[in-house]
Amino acid sequence: MIIGIVCYPTYGGSGVVATELGLELSKRGHEVHFITYNQPVKLNLFNNNIHYHEVIVPDYPLFHYQPYELALSSKIVDMVDLHKIDILHVHYAIPHAYAAYMSKQMLKTRGINLPIVTTLHGTDITLVGSHPFYKNAVEFSINNSDAVTSVSEDLKKDTLSFFDIKKNIQVIPNFVDLDKYNHVHENCDRSVLADDDEKIITHISNFRKVKRIDDVINSFNLINKQINSKLILLGDGPERIKAEKLCDELNLNEKVLFLGASNETAKILCLSDVFLLASTTESFGLVALEAMASSVPVVSTNSGGLPEVNKNGFSGYLSDVGDINSMAKNAIKILEDSTKLMNFKKNAKQQANKFDVHNIVPSYEDIYKRTLVNQ
Repeated sequence: MIIGIVCYPTYGGSGVVATELGLELSKRGHEVHFITYNQPVKLNLFNNNIHYHEVIVPDYPLFHYQPYELALSSKIVDMVDLHKIDILHVHYAIPHAYAAYMSKQMLKTRGINLPIVTTLHGTDITLVGSHPFYKNAVEFSINNSDAVTSVSEDLKKDTLSFFDIKKNIQVIPNFVDLDKYNHVHENCDRSVLADDDEKIITHISNFRKVKRIDDVINSFNLINKQINSKLILLGDGPERIKAEKLCDELNLNEKVLFLGASNETAKILCLSDVFLLASTTESFGLVALEAMASSVPVVSTNSGGLPEVNKNGFSGYLSDVGDINSMAKNAIKILEDSTKLMNFKKNAKQQANKFDVHNIVPSYEDIYKRTLVNQ
């Protein structure tokens, strides 16, 4: 198949998953065309089956806000016409599914039918989609897609509760390429970040309010009082300054390292003993899965799709949102006994195996084939 992929080219979960999906599809013999405004951050173009097409939005003074949807839909039309793309897979309802629908209508005038698969990732439903300014457009875009998928059962439930959806939504979870994590421990030097007697606790996010960085730090503060530990914070965002101030107030400056945004997540996770995730909600929790792929047990909240990823009492533990005492106790339960810690690490890896890219991508291939047959 010749497959077009439209996504955000950033570090966010949806962009990472879309890129990894395209890479795996190319390995399976499909020709993949990425259509977006920048080259996706994890996209390696040294592959005959992978192509990237930049969407350029001209700066036109008439517009107060430059119309990306218009530029995107026009680019899709040109690329489908030029490269004979069989099917378009868009990640996020707004603006991508909306632009894809406009492309489909334009292509019809040329006698070309473009099937559209839309994958819902989270904030396109729970944040953007729920806003009254965008609700009608999101609902329209979903209902006018030829096939719709969701990354978790919880997100599917939210979508059906927020909107009047006529389409069947198939749940296909996010995934990781476990091959990338199988050998990271071979050159794993913990002394780079912590002393020999310190446990390493890690958190990775974009430091938005929904990630509740203060809960991560406050939970760590309780953990550190019983288990000599170091907290590694990877990422950056609007809550970072507040987080640094909280560490100063709690006298944790020697115990907390802010490493900023980085592509070296696997190298950091290989050093870790526990991963903390205190989010108000996660549609799936890709970063938790990445931690488990690195044999790191996860202590997380029980919101959104996290219980579908993190198996309570097996790959880690779940706590209510905001319950820092519970999160701290759960982390201590894992860390206080070396045998128990090793069992949780093994279980975390076992749980991650369910979400290996080789197990998940065939479900997308099946959707593409069914959608093409039904045209």
